[in-house]
Amino acid sequence: MTLERDYHDTCRAALDAMIEGAGEQVIASVDVSASGADAEVLGFQLRTQAKQMSELPRGPLFFGRLDFQRSPRTAGDHAGQSYHVGRLRITEHPSSPPLVVDWRAPVSRAFYRASARDPQGVAVRRRFGWAPGGGGDSSELTGFEDERVAYEPEDERVAYGGEPYVGAVRGRAVRAGEVRGEGEVGEGGSGAVPGGILAAEIERPRVGPMRDIAATIQPEQDTLVRGELSDSVCVQGAPGTGKTAVGLHRAAYLLYTYPRRVQRGGLLILGPDRTFLRYIAEVLPSLGEIGVRQSTVRDETARHPVTATDTPAAEAVKHDIRMALVLRRALYARVGGVCEEVAVTDGSYRWRVPLGELERIVDAVREEEPPYAVGRERVRSRVVAHIRARAERRAGPVTHAWVQRTGRARSLSAYVDAVWPKVRPEEVVDAVLTDPVALAEAAEGVLTRQEQRVLMTAGVGRGAARSGDQRAGASPAGRGRRAGARARSRGWTEADLVLLDEVAGLIEHPESYGHIVIDEAQDLSPMQCRVIARRAGFGSVTVLGDLAQGTTPWAAGDWPALLGHLGKPEASLVRLTTGFRVPGAIVALANRLLATLGVDVPAGRSLREDGELSVRRVTDVATATVEAVQKALTHEGSVGVIAADADIARLREALSAAGAEPAGPDDLGARLTLLPATRAKGLEYDHVVAVEPAAIAEAEPRGAHRLYVVLTRAVSRLDVLHSRPLPFGAE
Repeated sequence: MTLERDYHDTCRAALDAMIEGAGEQVIASVDVSASGADAEVLGFQLRTQAKQMSELPRGPLFFGRLDFQRSPRTAGDHAGQSYHVGRLRITEHPSSPPLVVDWRAPVSRAFYRASARDPQGVAVRRRFGWAPGGGGDSSELTGFEDERVAYEPEDERVAYGGEPYVGAVRGRAVRAGEVRGEGEVGEGGSGAVPGGILAAEIERPRVGPMRDIAATIQPEQDTLVRGELSDSVCVQGAPGTGKTAVGLHRAAYLLYTYPRRVQRGGLLILGPDRTFLRYIAEVLPSLGEIGVRQSTVRDETARHPVTATDTPAAEAVKHDIRMALVLRRALYARVGGVCEEVAVTDGSYRWRVPLGELERIVDAVREEEPPYAVGRERVRSRVVAHIRARAERRAGPVTHAWVQRTGRARSLSAYVDAVWPKVRPEEVVDAVLTDPVALAEAAEGVLTRQEQRVLMTAGVGRGAARSGDQRAGASPAGRGRRAGARARSRGWTEADLVLLDEVAGLIEHPESYGHIVIDEAQDLSPMQCRVIARRAGFGSVTVLGDLAQGTTPWAAGDWPALLGHLGKPEASLVRLTTGFRVPGAIVALANRLLATLGVDVPAGRSLREDGELSVRRVTDVATATVEAVQKALTHEGSVGVIAADADIARLREALSAAGAEPAGPDDLGARLTLLPATRAKGLEYDHVVAVEPAAIAEAEPRGAHRLYVVLTRAVSRLDVLHSRPLPFGAE
């Protein structure tokens, strides 16, 4: 223990020196001998590095150690070496061997995967236990635990510095030669029961944002984390299997392993809402990665503020995949309609392009299906190319200036504006939602008459069509001009923003990210998937979700269809069913409800036999909730009271009257939180009080799926209070 504490002090001093050195490099870079541009780039890189290092959260600098076997035959280049494993690389000098190796480094792979069946050259794996400390440090070493992965000829091998393998964990001695048994291997899980320090870390009470799991990654999780950058993967994860943590650690791994390729395209984390993003916001910084964009689909499509709402029927139609074809038709209905040749003046000469040639050019470009804006310029350039070929046959090669001048000719620009007009997404979407003629033309054979009427009704009061727009003789261009005027003053719904993004993507492709991590993906609509697909055209994705937790009206019924909408049908599907986070009794209760959800996912299982579950029928749920909360607050950790949205006000009043003032779901550091069931997804609490499950299940069309989410938010204790029959059967 003393040697390890001293080693941690050495590492802390080295890290402080690294941070100080980064600041000094920024100052020194001012005098660097280089061009102004090079100096600016270097200065930016150094300032970014210094800022990131200074913002690293204080905490233990290592959580494990690997001692490799002495034989080069089994351990290769690492024979006889010891490595401390932590969240970032720490060294006393850039050219010196590291004091701590990064958990993402190749050598660290063995920390997560080495086993008695496959030692990977490891003799002993050590895990460290930490507690909050003082004196300027945020961690105190409380113990360590060794696992003999493989035996060497010496029965009692001694660690470096003469310290034998012996540690105290929860009062139990763990000595040299002790081998932890391996459990059965289940689907998506190693089956090994965590014990000692590993179990203590998994079960540690939590208050506040989500923590990283670098110290507790399991073998099957590590396989997903360390996948290739080019690989797209979909993780179907039962509650408590750590799928969110896997996605975030995969992001950190890719940034570490492929820094230039990922940073060139960027890395995006997509979550379901801002509360969820705040909950996970500290994970990447704790792993040394700062500056990753974390966003929602709504943020990505926020061309306008949301100032209107849709009816459920209209919202369902707008999120339907068929709207992609409707909008494409509506956009390209603006192309064409010119019935005369084009004449371009060239000095004293006039070049005439016959109507037939112009029609051939437009038809050819449309068949190529480029982005709308690209197609517009492609028409211009091909008309110029036609004129150029004739000019060169007449007088020889022309200059680049001649080509530019011809392309800017007023008559040619007027032709392009007429045959392939400039257009804004707002004009197209507004016309589809408010002009029955434009909608009927675009939706013929795609949407039913009733669905078209639903869209028209959605536009009433929000810039609805004038009667003049509905006359049969109105041209697409004329209707487009009127739609443009309306679009500037209308209110937009959240679903409208998705439609706007669809049209914007048809006009001009957005920049693609190098990698996108998508959490709670089962709740994405097909049109929202297309929003993401446009941003992942040249990158890969990590898709995380659970079909059983799908609560939106358009929630996915299977993963292949959703992956197709994301443009990644080739993504591999991995199922995680074995959990370490949610106790077995709670998982068993949720599995009773799972059978009624109509989704093809395997039942979850847990390797945790601890935890508490109480299902009680009560007369007054408000009074019983107060009593349950008072008892829960006698334990460590966070307490979440979750109920149907309509019951929140009544429960808040009861809790406040009893002196237990609850915080809202956005206050992530609170000990006691009261939150509606619709805000619970993705969050975790040590103790959950689930109030009146029947009310949660009846509150919305997919209320049973919502209840499944609620029942799986507890990681230690769950109280289910009900005065009405339970939706999942007898107690």
